Amino acid sequence: MSPFRARPPATSTLLLDDEMVRVTRWDFEPGADTGHHVHGLGYVVVPMTDCDFLIEEDGGERRVRQAAGAVYRREAGVAHNVVNGGDRPMSFIEIEYK
Repeated sequence: MSPFRARPPATSTLLLDDEMVRVTRWDFEPGADTGHHVHGLGYVVVPMTDCDFLIEEDGGERRVRQAAGAVYRREAGVAHNVVNGGDRPMSFIEIEYK
């Protein structure tokens, strides 16, 4: 049984998948989530809107506010559930590098 609550799913749209990168757009209604997952690749996130992230990890949860256009990256192996913790729709582009 997962320690994370069931929520409506975020919508993923694959934009590009080639030998170099996989680019996915993620759209979240308020309260929607990705589901718990582990990143097999390093990645860059480009918020398309202001994002009020609720990040659920094995050690607990944290809230992160990320402004539209404020790019960040993470290494492979990150394990989490990403939730729209705000009251407005949010979206970001995820670029995984192979």
